[in-house]
Amino acid sequence: MSVFQNAALRLGIQLSAIAGATMLLRSHHVYNLEEHEARLDEIEGTLRGHIGIIEEALDRLEGKATEADRGKKMDEYYGKRGRDDKQK
Repeated sequence: MSVFQNAALRLGIQLSAIAGATMLLRSHHVYNLEEHEARLDEIEGTLRGHIGIIEEALDRLEGKATEADRGKKMDEYYGKRGRDDKQK
């Protein structure tokens, strides 16, 4: 009797192959999610920094800012990136 004619053994081989493929795909998916989150955090920080630069330029145009205020908003916005939602 051949090994592959045994139904229980064949079923076991198929289930273990499915389980192995599932675990491999899950680990790959988790890795991709972490990479995506890291990219989004980087984009968020860049956008926050640009918003700070734009607000500082607007304050300078309106005459509200002094030379000592230069760079504060950009640092403030960029420094608090990713911390808003993660403290909840």
